[in-house]
Amino acid sequence: MNSTKDPILDTYFRVGKPEINKLISAALAKGAEFADVFFEYRITSTLAFEEDQVKSARRGIIQGVGIRAIKGDQVGFAFSEDLAMEPMLEAASAAAAIAADPGARIKARAIAPVRPKNLYRIVEPATAAALPRKLDYIREANESAKGYSSKIIRVTVNFSDEIKHLAYANSDGLSWEDSQPMFIFNAVCIAEDGNRRETGYNSGGGRIGLEYFASKRKAADIARESARLAVLNLDAVEVEAGMHPIVLGNAESAVLLHEAVGHGLEADFNYKKLSNFSGRVGERVASDQCTVVDEGLFENMRGSINVDDEGNAPSSTVLIENGVLRGYMTDRISALQLGVKPSGNGRRQAYNYAPMPRMTNTYLRAGKYDPEEIIKSVERGIYAKNFIGGQVDITKGDFTFSVSECYLIEKGRVTAPLKGVTLIGNGPEVMTRVSMVGNDLKFTDGGWTCGKNGQSVPVGMGTPTVKVSEMTVGGAKVNNAD
Repeated sequence: MNSTKDPILDTYFRVGKPEINKLISAALAKGAEFADVFFEYRITSTLAFEEDQVKSARRGIIQGVGIRAIKGDQVGFAFSEDLAMEPMLEAASAAAAIAADPGARIKARAIAPVRPKNLYRIVEPATAAALPRKLDYIREANESAKGYSSKIIRVTVNFSDEIKHLAYANSDGLSWEDSQPMFIFNAVCIAEDGNRRETGYNSGGGRIGLEYFASKRKAADIARESARLAVLNLDAVEVEAGMHPIVLGNAESAVLLHEAVGHGLEADFNYKKLSNFSGRVGERVASDQCTVVDEGLFENMRGSINVDDEGNAPSSTVLIENGVLRGYMTDRISALQLGVKPSGNGRRQAYNYAPMPRMTNTYLRAGKYDPEEIIKSVERGIYAKNFIGGQVDITKGDFTFSVSECYLIEKGRVTAPLKGVTLIGNGPEVMTRVSMVGNDLKFTDGGWTCGKNGQSVPVGMGTPTVKVSEMTVGGAKVNNAD
């Protein structure tokens, strides 16, 4: 490795081929079958604006290296914030302790760099923008939200951005470098009417620069949508709890697919027989209208990656095809255990975490129905458009999700806004109850972050409008008195 071919290593980490070889050899020294090193240099910036003034402004740098040794499905992992050779070698030695057979030592192959394609071309990086420029967007959003309605009593606007410079090498001889940008712009509004208060939230962003505000959405539009949701929910009424037909709106309701189904299709749960999808490849697991894909290849999308954190290219992985389970999202270890090729889903939160199978951009393919046709097919039910999260048992798929924008459907028409709505069920069961899939596939914009085993990574998700024949809805108690 040298500064001409490896500018990230040379600029941010000051290590070269001899140092990398020493670290990998140290990680293999006790009999590990595979070893890798992962360097990270991250620049972060956050601005918080509330009550017409800047509440906080922070900028920071995070750096370090994670070193991993693997034997079978056992992982030795250690990291160092100090990039001097002595502490890095100590970390490599600690990772090597997973194995205890120095006689079986594997020799690392010569390092050969790969050049991943760039899915996040940027015109104007947010991390390089001057503070006054960012504040212009924040003030624009603040004024837009305040001007939406006199009922808006508080507006909070946040602008967060980062750039992660990464370098990687492993004992198979593969190495790569990548610079991963990210920004998110969000607005939170509180509306008040008498004794009632409601909150609205909206966000935008991705692996894109400030050109986002010209090419996709204006800062004012993000804030205005937040204000609209807050004011809308002031007039929302309670829904009766019970079983109802559900229409899930496109885009944001994909969080239900992501959490209640997607996690169960990550391969570590499946080779360990912890998922209700384990051992079911080739079986029908959903309605024949459902095709679920994980794809890290969309330009500038939040969950997209040029290369996964183990050096595998992202792919378009068909998980469920017309209701039939086709496969799982894999990292190196799970792919070896299942006897398949890695799908490019080995991801980690940062250098001080080991990678595991994670989603990138997960979506339900579009179907044949017009969204209006789906609404008209419901005599009385619920239209769930926006979500604020919930709780999921990943291995079983049982979920409870809170809906932030929701409406009653009466005689095929969307009518009154509803409040306090939660959707309760089991992800795989719900997938079998999908009766109509719309032709209006849309992806979320900006802000979803996925948590698993203490790690968080940015993700994208998408869905068209979907009708579920019935689902349990939590809300007000049903009055059964005669």
